[in-house]
Amino acid sequence: MELFKPFESQDKPVEQKTGTASEHVRVLIIGSGPAGYTAAIYAARANLNPVLYEGLQPGGQLTTTTEVDNFPGYPEGITGPEMMEDLKKQAQRFGTDVRFGMATAANLSKQPFSVTIDNEKEVLADALIIATGATAKYLGLESEDKFKGQGVSACATCDGFFYKGQDVAVVGGGDTACEEATYLAGICRKVYMIVRKPYLRASKAMQDRVANTKNIEVLFEHVTKEVVGDDNGVNGVLLENGKGEIVKKDITGFFLAIGHQPNSDIFKEFIETDEVGYIKTIPGTAKTNIEGVFACGDVQDKHYRQAVTAAGSGCMAALDAERYLGNRIF
Repeated sequence: MELFKPFESQDKPVEQKTGTASEHVRVLIIGSGPAGYTAAIYAARANLNPVLYEGLQPGGQLTTTTEVDNFPGYPEGITGPEMMEDLKKQAQRFGTDVRFGMATAANLSKQPFSVTIDNEKEVLADALIIATGATAKYLGLESEDKFKGQGVSACATCDGFFYKGQDVAVVGGGDTACEEATYLAGICRKVYMIVRKPYLRASKAMQDRVANTKNIEVLFEHVTKEVVGDDNGVNGVLLENGKGEIVKKDITGFFLAIGHQPNSDIFKEFIETDEVGYIKTIPGTAKTNIEGVFACGDVQDKHYRQAVTAAGSGCMAALDAERYLGNRIF
């Protein structure tokens, strides 16, 4: 078995020479979405005394979602913020130390691992669980931001049900956009695909699927200028076509499908990622290329990006961390 240098109690701050407070914990969880909170629940129940830092958006992407109808255990549905608060309370019930703060730097080259919080405090951890999620890419329009959760969404499989029988639009021309459009076409009356280029970037199979779906209309060489709506939410979108003309489409749902950016930047120097930045994990586990560092949720999942799959991977990360720590003497 590997031996680690003994350390002082995790509850006792250690003063570094620089004067910056540091502490040593057994399990450190970075991120507070379904993955992070679920990892915390399992780690706390295993008496691993986890410390969880919530990040800039406590609760993660679900806090921008109004109704969540597809998470098991909520037959009447629940709002995203309420569900995240429930998960947080459950994690705290078993002893998770939940803190507000953002991880701004990391050194995973040696154990214990070092993570800097808010550019100030260093936290040393024997096991690290990364659950920092991924940020959906938006167009950057003020109106887009205004109607987030009121008609503007970055997840068709999460929110599409609420637009059943209505007209919606999907922005993007890649495989993800085509998948979102065909999914919505099975629910909605009409789906517009807003594509900036004069062609789709998607694979031939996905292009064929879109072409063969009667209620999808692809608007090539169209750029979104504004999302319009009122107190009830989105009711239209203004587009500029290739001729420079402004046209309006009446829609109630506006879906972004132009990609996600995994929040993995501070770990990339040490952890293997793909070309986009998604952390690579050993198939069937939450293990990364660094022993003792685990990843779960959207920061390592570019395929599903669902709350329930994130929660499942959070469970995996905590169990993997428990087994890892159980094989070592401190």
